[in-house]
Amino acid sequence: MNRINLFKIGNGIGSNTQVKADFMMLIVTILWGSSYLFMKMGLDSLQGFNLIALRFCLAFILAGIVFYKRLIHIESKTIFYGFLLGTILFLIMSVVTLGLNFTSISNAGFLFSLSVVFIPLLLAIFFRKRPEKKVVLGISVSIIGIALLTLNNALQINSGDFLITLGALFYAVLIIVTDKLTKNVDSITLGILQLGFAGAWGLLFSFLFEEPHLPHTTESWVSIMALSILCSAIGFIGQATAQKYTTPTHTGLIFSLEPVFAALFAFIFVSETLPAKGYLGAILILLGVLIAKIGLKKPILRKSFNKAVNGSEA
Repeated sequence: MNRINLFKIGNGIGSNTQVKADFMMLIVTILWGSSYLFMKMGLDSLQGFNLIALRFCLAFILAGIVFYKRLIHIESKTIFYGFLLGTILFLIMSVVTLGLNFTSISNAGFLFSLSVVFIPLLLAIFFRKRPEKKVVLGISVSIIGIALLTLNNALQINSGDFLITLGALFYAVLIIVTDKLTKNVDSITLGILQLGFAGAWGLLFSFLFEEPHLPHTTESWVSIMALSILCSAIGFIGQATAQKYTTPTHTGLIFSLEPVFAALFAFIFVSETLPAKGYLGAILILLGVLIAKIGLKKPILRKSFNKAVNGSEA
């Protein structure tokens, strides 16, 4: 089966390949950081399932047009995998969209980052895969940062925050399942089908429990188009493609930066600010990612220096 040669893949996952995959994940993370702002905008005039249906159905159509040749010779196994991922994605978006009605953009972004904690826990429970020590340390620092950003003085969590946390758990499952499934099928096709099934579920639930309609305002159209093109079509297909060449733990750690971008977009566009401890938490999340990444491999500069020294000695 033909594949897009995004990373010039050789045998296995090379260091350069994984760096490129991780960079793609960072771009996806920035796009997803903006999604909370656009979802909040859309919910001003659209109901939750209606928003999900429009977002993912439009993303599916756009992605299908661009990659239509891949859908012509689609395999039944890919369709089934797409159904599984699309169903999980719909569950994630449902609880997150509902939760956004009862919490802030920044809180939603930071709580959703709990997926970085759930991923290694789920891997340890179901696959007996022990994370590296530096990864554990990085996750521990990130947990402290997330706590500082989300919990109030009474250490209480409201219903919206609980729903976002549940979405984080579902998202951890999605990352792990995606990692397992993308190894055996065309990842682009799988990403497109994932969008289609999520949109179909949203459309079904919207007709059952809401009165679906198209956006009535310019702001609503802007939010839907941004969510569809940037956050869904590019974001999820990019994730499915990049995850083929990196690890679930790396993916979760990079995505822990999502709340930082969410808070940045919230500050720029709606003047939403954080308390002092919230900014401290953001710094700790960044620090946790760096701790987990540095030391997993030799830094590039050190490798270059050693190579130069060894070359001069020869």
